[in-house]
Amino acid sequence: MAKKQNKKLTPTQQQYQRLANSHEPKRPVALNCVRAFLVGGLICLLGECIRQAFIHFAGMSEKEAASPTTAVLVILSVLLTSLGVYDKIAQWAGAGTAVPVTGFANSMASSAIEHRPEGLVLGVGAGMFQLAGSVVVFGTVAAFIIGIIYAIFVPGYAGGGH
Repeated sequence: MAKKQNKKLTPTQQQYQRLANSHEPKRPVALNCVRAFLVGGLICLLGECIRQAFIHFAGMSEKEAASPTTAVLVILSVLLTSLGVYDKIAQWAGAGTAVPVTGFANSMASSAIEHRPEGLVLGVGAGMFQLAGSVVVFGTVAAFIIGIIYAIFVPGYAGGGH
């Protein structure tokens, strides 16, 4: 793809492109992958520790412990985002902080904080869902489609598939 773009450039532009590329800092891809893996793994480990605490200390079943574990992870993510800590971790770890629950909570909280000066409804409310709206819509549509598939093909589920 880059070679096709270079063919469209003039010789002077190509020379400038080579010069610019030679001064571009090299990215430590392997180190970035290790950091993302470690931080993502630590977030998941924290989630599992919280879940196990609910199971052992609150007497919940594995299924019952899932929702409060998610809630605690979301609250921790929002708290760390509001204190500016989550973003510093994300700068160091990259994609490792994009673990679905905490990453989504971070993106929602960041957007809400950013749009706060515009007011609660048009700022925080609208700003939060600019970013998250597509995720919410996708989740709703996917759940609807999966529900229809279950109703049609899974015996005994919602009267389908006798």
